[in-house]
Amino acid sequence: MRNYVQFITTPTGDTPGTTVMIHFDSKRYLFGNVSEGTQRACTQTGARLAKVSDIFVTGKTEWATVGGAIGMILTLADVTGAAAADAAEKQKGKVARKGIDGEHTTSSDLKPTLNIHGSSNLLHTLATARKFVFRKGMPVNVEEYYDDRTPRYSGTDIPPSWADSNLNVWAMPVCPAGVNPKGWASGDKSPGKRTFDEMDESEEDLAAKFDRDNQMRKSIVGEMFNSSWRLDAMEETHISQVDMPATLFVRNRSTRQIEKYEGPMPGGPEPLPDIKVLVRKPWPGAMISKLPSTSPSPVAMSWIVRNHPQRGKFQPAKAKQLNVKNPRQFGELASGKSVIADDGKTVTPDMVLSPGKQGGGMAIVELPSADYVAPLLERREWKSKEVMDGIEAIIWILGPGVIGDQLLNKFVTENKQFKHIVSSRDVCPNYLSMDSAAAATVRLSQLDSDRFPLLVHDNRTLPQPGYGLKDFVLPSNSPFIAADRGLKVQLEPSVEVQQDALVPFVNTGRVIRETDPEVIRLADQAKKEISSDVFRSELEQKQRDIPSKDAEIITLGTGSALPSKYRNVSATLLRVPGYGSYLLDCGENTLGQLRRVFPPEELREVLHDLRAIWISHLHADHHLGAASVIKAWYKTVYGDNPPQNTPLHDADLLARLEDSLTEKRLFIFSDKGFIQWLREYSMAEDIGYSKLMPVTVKWVQASKTTEFYIGDSREAQILSENEELNAKFAAATGLQSFQAPDVNHCRGAKALVLSFPNGFKFSYSGDARPSKSFAEAGKGSTVLLHEATFDDELQSDAKAKKHSTTSEALAVGLEMGARRIMLTHFSQRYQKIPNMDALDGKLPALEEDADAPPPAADAADEDKGGQIRRGTHQTKEHSTASPSIPPAEAIDRAKRGDVKIGVAFDYMRVKVGEIAHLEKFTPAFLKLYEEKEAEESIAPGDELEPDEKQKKIQEKQEKKKTKGQKHDQKNKPKVSKEKNKKDVRQEHQPAGGEPMQL
Repeated sequence: MRNYVQFITTPTGDTPGTTVMIHFDSKRYLFGNVSEGTQRACTQTGARLAKVSDIFVTGKTEWATVGGAIGMILTLADVTGAAAADAAEKQKGKVARKGIDGEHTTSSDLKPTLNIHGSSNLLHTLATARKFVFRKGMPVNVEEYYDDRTPRYSGTDIPPSWADSNLNVWAMPVCPAGVNPKGWASGDKSPGKRTFDEMDESEEDLAAKFDRDNQMRKSIVGEMFNSSWRLDAMEETHISQVDMPATLFVRNRSTRQIEKYEGPMPGGPEPLPDIKVLVRKPWPGAMISKLPSTSPSPVAMSWIVRNHPQRGKFQPAKAKQLNVKNPRQFGELASGKSVIADDGKTVTPDMVLSPGKQGGGMAIVELPSADYVAPLLERREWKSKEVMDGIEAIIWILGPGVIGDQLLNKFVTENKQFKHIVSSRDVCPNYLSMDSAAAATVRLSQLDSDRFPLLVHDNRTLPQPGYGLKDFVLPSNSPFIAADRGLKVQLEPSVEVQQDALVPFVNTGRVIRETDPEVIRLADQAKKEISSDVFRSELEQKQRDIPSKDAEIITLGTGSALPSKYRNVSATLLRVPGYGSYLLDCGENTLGQLRRVFPPEELREVLHDLRAIWISHLHADHHLGAASVIKAWYKTVYGDNPPQNTPLHDADLLARLEDSLTEKRLFIFSDKGFIQWLREYSMAEDIGYSKLMPVTVKWVQASKTTEFYIGDSREAQILSENEELNAKFAAATGLQSFQAPDVNHCRGAKALVLSFPNGFKFSYSGDARPSKSFAEAGKGSTVLLHEATFDDELQSDAKAKKHSTTSEALAVGLEMGARRIMLTHFSQRYQKIPNMDALDGKLPALEEDADAPPPAADAADEDKGGQIRRGTHQTKEHSTASPSIPPAEAIDRAKRGDVKIGVAFDYMRVKVGEIAHLEKFTPAFLKLYEEKEAEESIAPGDELEPDEKQKKIQEKQEKKKTKGQKHDQKNKPKVSKEKNKKDVRQEHQPAGGEPMQL
């Protein structure tokens, strides 16, 4: 049976780790790193994650190696859960058709389990996500392995650590020389495995505590992915004890029916009644206030992988000679069973089978630094014939500079019987790994190079620049083979390296040549217009009163829900000269996007200049990239050897602000859930938490103010009530004021309004329905950046998912009186942009944030009563009136040029004073992004085999043809209802927990 290993990623700017996939017909296995960007790389290359049931993580448990795991698990849970439900439905129909009595198969019966294997702290890392991750479609089982230097097995027999019907796997946990984690050397999976006579009492106590703590973490992870929690579970509590925001219910005394409570709310201006109310019971993970403590682990994982031995061929002649004549017995012998011959003698398989063959295999080794080389090479597995028989290749995943280690090179030179493939920044170039997004940016750069510079990459220079690596060139006679994307190592029928499936570099020349000439014509027309004296003079006159025209908006990720080939998830960098840089949301692989936008030296400047990170809400697509950005900031500002941690325990905001003026600190503003996550994860890895200013932000409806809490402090402080505090805050952050009104999306979701001393005002919606309170808080904004997830014809879906349509986003901006409006956070299924010219002159009214009860599809948001109470502005009374600008007049005003509107793309860099330039390119952009080939509209989750894919393309083309006919008839843009429904279903599958609402 043919099977092989294939490289999905090698280290680049936006795929920091190395990932390989082992292919069997029925199953896939991931080995290596599950770094940020891994899921997107799989989408790009067409790797089928749906068949993955086991992930074996190499290296240490750090965000650099597992930062993409949470996002990948969420996607796998959704895909496999949907597949299980579909299979159960088919089985139910089959039973009904055949008229069979008995219980039907349910999706729960068909749940596949995802097994993740790695080193210590893997459980802790996953458990930190319990407040924002909840799925019921796929149980997750985590197995941790620890340092094992003491031989546990007598003789040479070393049984595999794990096995299934395809593979035997040996775990090789390794610590650097001279380091013993937690003071004990454990067995394979747990210090508790050691016998009592192998440890003294203190070691026994440590091992017992470790086991108890890990059992707690294991239970939490189990509840995150395989809980019996139900959405309709309610609990009774006194109204004064309700943690707001929440949806409250009461039981009608007359009808005994449960109804929504409509009276005075906690935190509101009116006195509370002395009653008990019903609130939704939180899912189990959300009820765990904190995790057991841990510390960074030095253990790095490597693995030896081998196919099972293959039995020899059955030889009928020999069987007949041994008086076995029954054909049924032939089959039993061929399958490895003994039989009784006609003469009464036992015939065993080895008597009638030709010599078998040992299964082919390889080692997958990660060495983070040279300190790991000697301990790894000293492991007994290398000398065990039982383990190494059939192993003919080694994949080396090496940290910076490790490839030059003398001991490693000596081992490789002395063991040329192995094929040595190496993956590291020393020998693998920084190619463009997200081909589709890169090609799209090349096209955009062809149209407007000022806003869309080419992405940072280098297909030739080695080692990769920007990482401080010493020059290194693989000698021509080196046994090492440099890894490359698509490189295969065949394991069966023989072990061999194959280069027939290598993925070529992005051919920018071909991309440019294939651009439609009409698109180029429209872009040239835009360039001519914006370079004209008339345009420049008029623009200068109209923008004379706009402050910070040189402020730059870099839209790093502009897609919704999950990464796709064309758009990454949410992140925007705001750079305001003279004040600082601010990162607004930080979805997975934001650091990778930064590395593609900025050359190494400029990126260091950006990180030095970074004042704050804002996380709008706890949905994973808005913050899973924060840890790596924070660590990059930490390393840039404090170097490889940062000063001793000096965390401040003083909860007083003024004292902390004064400290931040003398020692550079990065502000993290968010709801308390994210601050808690940062603190808990920082126990497992030093990402620089001691140098942060973690600030919990709370919008208070009654006083119409933003409260600030330092870390876990319960002592709130309000900037507007303390002049000295305001002055220190401005000096530390560069901001004059900071408002964060609640918006209607999920529990804790907030919009943001940043005001600067020179009058520049920037408002950001995060994910939200169009909000009156946000519009009021952002009055007079220079720029509004607002989500526009859905097209206007999908308004009902926008309401159901608590997102905004294009017109709704514009309505907020026009109600604010924003001078410039940027739209972002678009659907991932289709590579298109909203058409402003298609707007019909009508704008929807803005909503009270708590007006509409959440629909069933969105009820998962209410795990803890997630309806968001409306926010209010600090200085003005809350308005309940309709927008002050009549809708038709608003559209006309925008089109006349009073308001400039831009559409965001990944990697785009636009200055505030040049958003008007961007608007001129809209016709060229629309032409460029007219519905592409049907192949491009296949969703990231639609992992198809080639024949399935061709069929899917044909179906899409037929729909496109039909749609085109309707377009001609009605002469205006339309999207088929069938396509709309599929878009929504794939974009946001409802499930049993808040994170499904993205």
